[in-house]
Amino acid sequence: MPIHDHSYRHYTGTRLSPAAVWRVIAWNGIRAMLARRLFLVVMLFAWAQFVVRAVVLYLSANFPQFDVLAITPSMFREFFEQQGFFVFIVTVYVGAGLIATDRRVHALQIYLSKPVTRAQYVAGKLVVLMVLLLAVTWAPAMMLLLLQVLFAGNVTFLIDHLFLIPAITVFSLLYTLLASFTMLALSSLSTNARYVGVLYTAALLLSEAVFGVLTAVTRSTGASWLSFRANLAQMGDVIFRLSPRYETPWVVSFVVVGVVIALATWVLARQVRAVEVVT
Repeated sequence: MPIHDHSYRHYTGTRLSPAAVWRVIAWNGIRAMLARRLFLVVMLFAWAQFVVRAVVLYLSANFPQFDVLAITPSMFREFFEQQGFFVFIVTVYVGAGLIATDRRVHALQIYLSKPVTRAQYVAGKLVVLMVLLLAVTWAPAMMLLLLQVLFAGNVTFLIDHLFLIPAITVFSLLYTLLASFTMLALSSLSTNARYVGVLYTAALLLSEAVFGVLTAVTRSTGASWLSFRANLAQMGDVIFRLSPRYETPWVVSFVVVGVVIALATWVLARQVRAVEVVT
């Protein structure tokens, strides 16, 4: 009978830097979502508006009789507003269980008993949601801008409105950061993904309801800072160089969004810390 040598051997595989741990968490989370057929169906519908607007761009560039479809910077602003429903769906579908599921199956103890810090764990989960949200906001908006140049056969529109590139990027990041941090904070508070989805929906609807009631009572939109949607709308108008639609100073909307993100970060730090395994 042959006797195999079981003595120590050096590891010959690929070693990742400890700082790259979050990428493993993020990649596995994104891959798990892309493997779900229902999620792919959602993404297909989320890109339907892109197809419609691409047709509008083509008609506007190639058929003079469609001058009523002239492309303006406000079109890109409207694109984000109409994508709001799909941003909500993706946020709930993807984000509700990102941390809640780990808490339910006690996976946090496994994560944090390894050489994984709280920041790396949260960053990995955050990237999962942000990448998929950017796929329905930033990616189609930038592709529309590229299609406009290709269909028109020149860069006149792009040069005249060069601010659209940073505007699309900045607003997409603010939009996804607010949704991602808020959802992850709520997900860290529960072990039930469905409850988290309901809680997130209730928070959005309640903020909008309070804003609506105060607007009706005071006949003023000065309380728009209480609404998640209104704050995003106010910031979007300013970023895309349009007139703000509410009476609240636009600076206040930026401050409120910053406070919400900071509060969500504090909640995440406390909730993940609570189950950390110290070795």
